[in-house]
Amino acid sequence: MNSSKYNLIVILGPTASGKTALAAGLAKEIGGEVISADSRQVYRGLDLGTGKDYQDYQVDGFDVPYHLIDIKPAGYQYNIYEYQKDFTVVFEKLQAEGKWPVLCGGSGLYIESAIQGYQLIQVPVNEALRKELEPKSLEELTEILAGYHSLHNTSDVDTHKRAIRAVEIAEYYKNHAYKIKDYPEIKPLLVGVRFPRNEERERITMRLKQRLSSGMIKEVDDLLQSGLTPDQLVYYGLEYKYLTLYLTGELKYDEMFRLLNTAIHQFAKRQMTWFRRMERNGFDIHWLEGSMPMDQKLESVRSWMQ
Repeated sequence: MNSSKYNLIVILGPTASGKTALAAGLAKEIGGEVISADSRQVYRGLDLGTGKDYQDYQVDGFDVPYHLIDIKPAGYQYNIYEYQKDFTVVFEKLQAEGKWPVLCGGSGLYIESAIQGYQLIQVPVNEALRKELEPKSLEELTEILAGYHSLHNTSDVDTHKRAIRAVEIAEYYKNHAYKIKDYPEIKPLLVGVRFPRNEERERITMRLKQRLSSGMIKEVDDLLQSGLTPDQLVYYGLEYKYLTLYLTGELKYDEMFRLLNTAIHQFAKRQMTWFRRMERNGFDIHWLEGSMPMDQKLESVRSWMQ
């Protein structure tokens, strides 16, 4: 690392944008290692459904090191408190070794917890607020979340219940968040990857079909056979929710595919809502078109690093 302007490269974007391949390619070029910012890739055995894409870390015959993937057993409920601590350990280790940390993911709250260093504290339940939020849709809850200028919550927004908790936490943090005294100084360069909306939709549906044909149903069935309960898998949302409902007979295959495909599209839309909110709150995200050749993407990132 020889740049004083930045000490962390962040590659972000919605699902199916190709950000992992870019992060791994960049890490190989600049002598770095990838740190995942994904709320579900931490779990062992949740592979196809979370899009770990291990092959993306193999670049021109070189295995790019990655961190915070496969660190917890399936069934565990990892949280943002643990993530922030784990990120800090890896970040400081790579800095000490003179290697570039390349943070990569689509979880906006994980990315923000890493680069802003706010103290995350246990937030009490607000029953009145929950009652007020209960009738609202997931999209409405996401928009409410986007209205918070300082958002440091402990929940994903891929289910209604967890989105309500996210708003509850954001509301509490409006008055209680504060910076961690000994948190490392983070100087991030933020790079986003995205496709035009219609192309993104095609990519999401195509990737879902590919994952289903590659054994994603068997992956979820194996997790159930290993002793995990349906409720434990439904907790992880999206693929694990709908495939579990299919395997337990609550959904027919065609209905499962339709509902899951729609849910992933809605999830990608909420990811972009989050990133736009980050921009409104002062984060400078340099956007790349997903269809650009890889060498041009890498050249752009290197020019922004100067």
